[in-house]
Amino acid sequence: MTELEIIATITGIASVALQAKEKVIAWPFAIVSVSILAYIFFFEKLYSDLGLHIIYIILNIYGWIVWTQKRDTETVTPTKLLSNNGLIYSAITTIIGCGILGYLMSTFTDADLPFFDAFTTSGSLVAQYLLAKKYLQNWWLWIIVDLVAIPLYLYKGLWIIAGLFAVYLVICIWGYISWNKRYQGEYSHKTL
Repeated sequence: MTELEIIATITGIASVALQAKEKVIAWPFAIVSVSILAYIFFFEKLYSDLGLHIIYIILNIYGWIVWTQKRDTETVTPTKLLSNNGLIYSAITTIIGCGILGYLMSTFTDADLPFFDAFTTSGSLVAQYLLAKKYLQNWWLWIIVDLVAIPLYLYKGLWIIAGLFAVYLVICIWGYISWNKRYQGEYSHKTL
């Protein structure tokens, strides 16, 4: 798996870095990365992560479409802020998704660490949707997911993937700072 992990790592880092820079070309890199990771997670019996990465393929296609919908002179869809209700719905969706998926995985499969795996899956789905819709707060949730995923992958001996998520963590912090700076400068007071 090492060669595949390396390819997934390189394309994954490229996709997140390009998303942080708000570049549409990020989406094809993301599709390649998550497809390879889905294959790896199948063999590692991390079924929640497998399901997540299959859904990621769809969400990455969706993000690609949304980001290319131009408005005025913008090259990509402008960044937006979630309302307080949006934040609450995102948190509740993540928690409920984690509980349901963790229960299903612990009851009906031989999944390893089902609730941690379920949290990374549930949180990532919500974060990916928020990223595709260009909500600034997507980066907050990605940071939390990365902080859970890194020790999970270290425990499973997936050193390269754990390293990938450590790099993601740094890029997500940079992405938040970058998007927030641009939002503050160009899109102040635009709350949905």
